[in-house]
Amino acid sequence: MNVLLLGSGGREHALAWKMSASPLLTKLYAAPGNPGIGRVAELVKLDVADHSAVAAFCQEKQIDLVVVGPEGPLVAGIADDLRAWGIRVFGPSKAAARLEGSKGFTKDLCAKFNIPTAAYGRFGDLASAKAYIEKVGAPIVIKADGLAAGKGVTIAMTSDEANAALEACFEGAFGAAGAEVVVEEYLTGEEASFFCLCDGATALPLGTAQDHKRVGDGDTGPNTGGMGAYSPAPVMTPEMTERTMREIIEPTMRGMAELGAPFAGILFAGLMITDQGPKLIEYNTRFGDPECQVLMMRLKDDLLILLNAAVDGQLAHMSIRWSDAAALTVVMAARGYPGTPEKGSVIRGLDQVEGEGVQVFHAGTAVNGGALVANGGRVLNVTATGKTVGEAQAKAYAAVDRIDWAQGFCRRDIGWQAVAREKAEN
Repeated sequence: MNVLLLGSGGREHALAWKMSASPLLTKLYAAPGNPGIGRVAELVKLDVADHSAVAAFCQEKQIDLVVVGPEGPLVAGIADDLRAWGIRVFGPSKAAARLEGSKGFTKDLCAKFNIPTAAYGRFGDLASAKAYIEKVGAPIVIKADGLAAGKGVTIAMTSDEANAALEACFEGAFGAAGAEVVVEEYLTGEEASFFCLCDGATALPLGTAQDHKRVGDGDTGPNTGGMGAYSPAPVMTPEMTERTMREIIEPTMRGMAELGAPFAGILFAGLMITDQGPKLIEYNTRFGDPECQVLMMRLKDDLLILLNAAVDGQLAHMSIRWSDAAALTVVMAARGYPGTPEKGSVIRGLDQVEGEGVQVFHAGTAVNGGALVANGGRVLNVTATGKTVGEAQAKAYAAVDRIDWAQGFCRRDIGWQAVAREKAEN
């Protein structure tokens, strides 16, 4: 098979790395890719926003499958446009991608189909949103309705913080994404990421993970796109997984079909495991980043076979096998992130790091004058496997410490909840 992968981050490097091991693969292209992806794929200078250019490339290179990594192209309708050209695509339609593209749409879907989630209000103006906060009080959660690269969410512990977050949204801090806001009840519990591979009718559980959104140790500082993750998530017991499928995923699949937008692709449920059970925080319509990295390290099956089954509506006949190992990834970010990251600093020593059970996925790198340099906020995903989360954590941080990059930083406590659980059990 000739495959085109769209995207340039750590998630896409993990997908490229996994697909490159498939006997089905003839040739892997990536647009635009990154230097790490370039080790297993041919990088292509394509404007992913130009859907007709992508389609023309697919026809020229006889692409058998397009795999869409990031959410932006999906929300913009690339899957629909490529399918109109007769090109097979893994990823949801524009109508189905509203599950990520509009938080308000998802909340309304939950209300309509009785899916457990936080109480909420939707607002298109500052005054009515502030009035709602005055009525319900804090703590409370403020979310820009649209895509904001993981940064449009504020967990406000006071009404003043909530009002400041509302003002930022309506004053344009997140562009068009903040033109409408969702104000949500603050939920308490333990967060988990739950993934399903979907073909429009069938949803197949595709592993669990937990990520760390705050920039600083101890879950302090502003939210980021994710500073690290581990898999599996201990809180997602077999019972909790079964409840999540029955109470959240299956009603979502039925609801989307009823709305004329059957969901095919990756359904990524961000969950809060509360005293009452699982509640949906939000949906994403693609693999998580950095959760994808730990999932790909644990997946025993051929990813291309699974993706093809999803595209062809054959998931009812499939099962998925996972390694018993735990996997953990540490995000190394450029100084300044999640604000304005410093670009251009040289990274050395990656060739000394990778080995048995350790893989470094490139998230924001470039080559300048023959040297590997930082070219984004989240730059590297140092990923390791082990018999326990604690063992994977120790291997990942040992690898981090061998990388020569003075301008990089990372959290030093990724996986702390699971490691504490393991120590308590022993």
